[in-house]
Amino acid sequence: MPTELRRVERALLSVSDKTGLVEFARALNRLGIALVSTGGTAKALADAGLPVTDVSDLTGFPEMMDGRVKTLHPKVHGGLLAIRSHPEHQASMLGHGIAPIDLLVVNLYPFEATVAAGKPYDDCIENIDIGGPAMIRAAAKNHNDVAVVVEPSDYAAVLADLEAQRGATTLTLRRKLAQKAYARTAAYDAAISNWFAHARRPARRDDALWREPASMGRLLPHARHPPRRIDRPPGSGQAALLQQHQRHRRRLRMRRRVRPREGGRLRHRQARQSLRRRHRLVAARSL
Repeated sequence: MPTELRRVERALLSVSDKTGLVEFARALNRLGIALVSTGGTAKALADAGLPVTDVSDLTGFPEMMDGRVKTLHPKVHGGLLAIRSHPEHQASMLGHGIAPIDLLVVNLYPFEATVAAGKPYDDCIENIDIGGPAMIRAAAKNHNDVAVVVEPSDYAAVLADLEAQRGATTLTLRRKLAQKAYARTAAYDAAISNWFAHARRPARRDDALWREPASMGRLLPHARHPPRRIDRPPGSGQAALLQQHQRHRRRLRMRRRVRPREGGRLRHRQARQSLRRRHRLVAARSL
């Protein structure tokens, strides 16, 4: 088997968007891939008659604190981050009973949808995913050995790769998926940061808002500078932000009106100073 191929023997699935989940998991099961899952995802798979191991059985710890702690465990992150060809990593896995996880399928708590729906502050906080982004970043970092899927739209490409490579994934696909994974976590963090800035002090120009990657955000013109992508706070803050932008443009126009007059006064002052120096020089020569 070429070195860029990585056989998938175990997959961890933990998704909030269950579109196509059962069909995808059933195809993985047909390929002989063991399924590990969490909470509602594990229930959905079990209800569909698929063999699935709950992540609590993998880690030896129950989900706790209302689900805030369930995958933050060495047996999960060790299985994602271990370099398969590294002797010390292999020894650590063997010594601590860590099984490799070769495929991670995660999409995050619907934070953006919760904010867009105008839910209360505490509901928005509870929809900030912690374990999901941690696993995604771990798997994407170790993409030389692990494939990470963050969108249901990629299920078909992953299955095609697995079927074409007899249960393995190619490095080309893993790199593509890793890039999409980091783009997703970056956009997710930007959405959270923007929401916090708006919730803390709505529509203030001095809030340090993130620039949103990819298709997020809105392009607004800025006088004397190239257009740059800026963020829009959710909800009614958009109107306030646009009003601030319009006030800023009015101030810039006023400055452009004032500066020519200031420049004229400066040139006049310089001319008078030059004339005085010339008179002093003529007077000195006449002595």
